[in-house]
Amino acid sequence: MGSIPIARSIYSPCRLVDLPQVKCLYQARDRIEAQLLCDFLDRQLVRASIHGDYLSGAAGELPADIYPSVWIVDDDDLSRARELLDRFLIEQRRTLGAPWRCPRCAEQIEDSFELCWNCGQARVV
Repeated sequence: MGSIPIARSIYSPCRLVDLPQVKCLYQARDRIEAQLLCDFLDRQLVRASIHGDYLSGAAGELPADIYPSVWIVDDDDLSRARELLDRFLIEQRRTLGAPWRCPRCAEQIEDSFELCWNCGQARVV
């Protein structure tokens, strides 16, 4: 059996000691959030990696405060990565609004999507 991610609802900066070549940016609530953040940073050309994503399986039934964390590979990207993290967290907390209608095919699309799933048309703001 695999481990089940433990969800945590509050932001927490990493409490791990920084390694010489990588810097800890964020301690995620689960593997999915960590991967979403890494993908977001990658799209912004910031190299990042996930550490500790399988440690919760080693904890067994013991209470543990083990969560995956996102680390920045290049020191020069750390300040920009912190700004991007703020943007990522704001977007994650954004409340969903009303669905929108595609201007091309009139399909109703949920607010969280920027492209029409039916025809690929971008959302018009």
